[in-house]
Formats: sequence, structure tokens, C-alpha cells
Amino acid sequence: MTVRTRFAPSPTGFIHLGNIRSALYPWAFARANRGVFILRIEDTDLERSSQAAVDVILEGMNWLGLMPDEGPYYQMQRMERYKQVLAEMQAKGLVYPCYMSVEELDALRERQMAAKEKPRYDGTWRPEPGKALPPIPEGVKPVLRFRNPKDGVVAWDDKVKGRVEIRNEELDDLVIARPDGTPTYNFCVVVDDMDMRITHVIRGDDHVNNTPRQINIFRALGVEPPVYAHLPTVLNEQGEKMSKRHGAKPVTQYRDEGFLPDAMINYLARLGWSHGDDEIFTREQFLQWFDLDHLGTSAGRFDEAKLRWVNAQHMKMTDDATLAGFVAGPLRQMGIEPDGRLSALCALFKDRCDTTVALAQWLRPYYQDVTPSEADRAQYLTDAVRPALAALADALAQCDWTKEGIAAALKAVLGAHGLKMPQLAMPVRVLVMGTPQTPSLDAVLALFDREKVVARLKNA
Repeated sequence: MTVRTRFAPSPTGFIHLGNIRSALYPWAFARANRGVFILRIEDTDLERSSQAAVDVILEGMNWLGLMPDEGPYYQMQRMERYKQVLAEMQAKGLVYPCYMSVEELDALRERQMAAKEKPRYDGTWRPEPGKALPPIPEGVKPVLRFRNPKDGVVAWDDKVKGRVEIRNEELDDLVIARPDGTPTYNFCVVVDDMDMRITHVIRGDDHVNNTPRQINIFRALGVEPPVYAHLPTVLNEQGEKMSKRHGAKPVTQYRDEGFLPDAMINYLARLGWSHGDDEIFTREQFLQWFDLDHLGTSAGRFDEAKLRWVNAQHMKMTDDATLAGFVAGPLRQMGIEPDGRLSALCALFKDRCDTTVALAQWLRPYYQDVTPSEADRAQYLTDAVRPALAALADALAQCDWTKEGIAAALKAVLGAHGLKMPQLAMPVRVLVMGTPQTPSLDAVLALFDREKVVARLKNA
């Protein structure tokens, strides 16, 4: 059996981290088992669906490297197929027309709640042997309801929740087509999963109430349901379900803020799955290790500080030339066109940063003028050190422009002026980089243009 999984978002708002985790696990399971990962856009909510939301889904998945093997398929393009299956079910007596109006249904539910009963459709229009149905009202278009089994249980072995059993008497007859003939969500999902030969449905546990209804429709159609894994919710830092309403950001915003795609994969994977105590791992390791047996049963909680730490570790792990490719974008956003020094600059500064945007900020002085703060100038650019700075400017104008040549020039000036390294290095950093804290000074200066360093030192 070839593993076939799917991610089926509704394009009714931007895709956030809680949504994208529901794409990550089915993608990973398909990859780990040499299977097929399918993208399906569930766009039947015409009022709320938008192409802009679809574009963000595709853009976010592309950035994270979660591109599907098949799709995207769009439910609105499959309407004829749904209607074909509906007609087949009608012919077999698996569905029936129901003429109960919305007002009648509301009144029924009010009576049931007043009697402390579970509100549910009571089967008024369900045909049964020997049962007389009410007269069909004039001018009313019926919905189609699925004839749910009345007895027994519907059960499945959930890969997260374990054995789940629901008594069929708890489920009423589901509406699977509206009065205008358009099919409803639960029915479309079953037909899609059937036609796309989905073997494993890995989705959020907000769908768990739909599962028994979908399983019964599968079985009515003579198809064995897929394996289900219902993932616990992702919470925000306040402990609320992650959502746009509760401040969740679009996935693409993390790209723009300087997070690496492999770091995001690493962090999201750990929001509901684990491999022992491993905190930091590569994409390749994740796919080698991933299975459904180690999915967590409790809600994952988003923690931006932890995400930044994970991103910092991945920046350290990333090859300098590859990292340079990620830093080039933020530099261009600053109006800077990077040059051949970029890989070496990334190597020098990446240990100090938790995003590529922060790394780009460190590199700004190599390409644009710096203005030291008045506080730093007052603290470090004293009259006592100015003669040494002038001497260093002269020495650097003539030395070999290598790390070793610069180190020798620094040492000579320190000796001539009776200073210790911090007394000279701090003001040099302030003048050249705009900050008193940098990596090793000779390494920092060696990647500058000589003329720029000398000019900034003479600005003391």
C-alpha cells in the first residue's frame, strides 16, 4: 500500500503556525514512507474564501519546502463529481429528501433542550417500512440527509487518541446537500478522500466530531475509511487556541522576520511530536525519525523565545554560503546590494544573531555610514585615546590588509602608547561599527574596505 496523505485548508483567512503544523505532519509521514502528499483547497465557503488566502497558503508551503506531490485540487472544481455520487446514493436509498424548514428545526431543538434532551434532528422525513411521511409542503426545496445507521457503534483506532467509539444513536441524519443541491462539507471530504485514495488523515482534533459521520458515509459507499490521527490544538503564548483573532501571524511573516525554513520545521515538529530528548535536528533527521506513534496527546504551546533559540541554533549550523542567500533579502530591504564578502561576514557574525534580519543589521556598517551614539562617543572617544586612534589610522593605511597584518598594526600602536587592547579596541569599534561590542577586532576590520576604516578612525 502506498501511503497517501493530504492537507486540506479552507482559504478563509491567512495560514498561521497552527494551520501549517497540520500540513507538516502529513507531509512528513508521506515523505518518511515514500508516499504521496496531496494539497486540497476546501473552498466551498464562497462568501469567505479568497484567492489571496490561497496565495498565502501556497507561498507559505513553498517557503517551508512542504510542496505537494499532487494538487492543489479545488473543491469548487469538483461539484459535478459530488452531484454524481449524491445521485448514486439517492438511487440506493442511502439519502432522502427532508422538507423540515429552518424554523421547524429550531423549534424542535428548543423543545428538546427544554426537556433536557440532546438537540438533534428527529427523523421526521426519514422513510421507514410502514411509516407515513408528512405531506410534502408546496414550494419548499428539500435538503438531502444521509441515512445514518440507527444501531451499533462507529469506532476507529486513532493514532493520537487511541480507541474511539460513538454510538450511532448519538448521531442524527446529517444534511449532505443544501436546498440548492450544493453538497456540504462532510460529504465533500468523504468523496475527496475516497477519490484521492487517502490512506491516512492527519488533522486537528477540532475535526474529531466529524469523523464518525464521515466513517459512516465511507462505509455506506463500500469504502474502507482511512487511518485517522487527530492532533491536539496549538495554543498561543496566552494559552488560547492559536487564531488570527488571538494575534496569530501569517506564516509568511516569520519568513519576513528572518526565520529559516528548516528552523521553523524543527520548531513546529516539536509542537506535537518528539524523538526522545532531541531538540535540534535537521530536516533530513526529522524525516528519518518521523512516525505517528510519537505524536503528543496534549496541546502544544507556542513560545517565541524558544523559536528564536531554535532559529539561532540553525543559523550556527547552516553553511555560510547558504546562510548568505537568506541574509541577502533583508540586506536588499535596507537598500544594500550584497557583494562577495557576504559569506565571510555571515561566518563572522552569525553566532550573535537569532534571525537573518538581526544578522543583516550587524552587516549594515560594511555597506552604509554609521553614526555612533553620543553616549558611546562620550564614554569611549576620550582625549587620552585620540592620539592612539590617529596613529592607528596611519598604521592601517600602510599595513598588509589581512587579519594578521591588522593584528600587528594594533599591537604596535598599543605598545607605542602604553595601552591595553580594550582601551583601544572599544573606541575603534564605536567609530567603525557604531557599537563597542563586536567579534575579534582584527577579523572585523579585515572584511572592511581599508579606506572606509581609515576615514572613520580619522572622524574621532
